[in-house]
Amino acid sequence: MVNQGPDVSSLAEVLDRILDKGIVIDLWARVSLVGIEILTVEARVVVASVDTFLHYAEEITKIEQAAIAAPAKA
Repeated sequence: MVNQGPDVSSLAEVLDRILDKGIVIDLWARVSLVGIEILTVEARVVVASVDTFLHYAEEITKIEQAAIAAPAKA
């Protein structure tokens, strides 16, 4: 019986797809105890090619600018 590692071509295809399309992990968490906020964590992790990241960054900037420009609703 011959043990083989993961298929290198499949790994290369997955890596190529990740760099082409990108992966975005956007995390927001708040920990509170008895109504007192103890810890807030905000993280945005992007794994992508530089071109994909720049496109993503442009879109996020547009969204953030729209949120700032929009009047707050009470």
